[in-house]
Amino acid sequence: MIILIGSEKGGVGKSTLATNISALLASQGKDVVLVDADRQSTSANWVHDRNETNKAQLTCARQYDNIKKTIIDFSNRYEFVIVDCQGRDSIELRTGLLAADICLIPCRPSQADLDTIPLMTAVINTAKEINEELRAYCVLTMSPTNPNITEIADSKEYLARHPSITLLNTIISDRKVYRDAMSAGYGVTEMDNDKAKNEIESLLSEIITW
Repeated sequence: MIILIGSEKGGVGKSTLATNISALLASQGKDVVLVDADRQSTSANWVHDRNETNKAQLTCARQYDNIKKTIIDFSNRYEFVIVDCQGRDSIELRTGLLAADICLIPCRPSQADLDTIPLMTAVINTAKEINEELRAYCVLTMSPTNPNITEIADSKEYLARHPSITLLNTIISDRKVYRDAMSAGYGVTEMDNDKAKNEIESLLSEIITW
């Protein structure tokens, strides 16, 4: 299965999702390769740190430009291919979508982030003309934990207007443990924080039917 994490905007938590999904799958004994298609190499650096720990080891590959052939090849050799794309409309994003089973779109609950959804919808719909089985999901990330803030409700209302992309029930909150895990080469499911652990486990259960 190929899961591509992509967005039209940076700073929304793409690498956070890519690394945490990879860590959870690896800890479950799944055969996983993490493809870093973002030249900032955040995911690749995390894998380097992780493979110096006693946690389940991961394979990482840096791939740029047209990544379609590469990730298809990986999908024949690994149970899961997790692709971390750049936070913009790129050749990596568009070619990756032609091969992906799932596109996971992280989006912060802010108007600046929501404004990128129409363009992302257009990119998804273009990819579906060739890759008809592509499923697209959006997950709210870096969300406020204060229940009195209405940003989440407002974002859900906005995203409901874009039926090509399914909004997940799971919400990824803005928690320091995500940054701590990234620094250590861990996933939050391997840290002492049940709330963050539940978020990643819930996310995975929504997008993958075992």
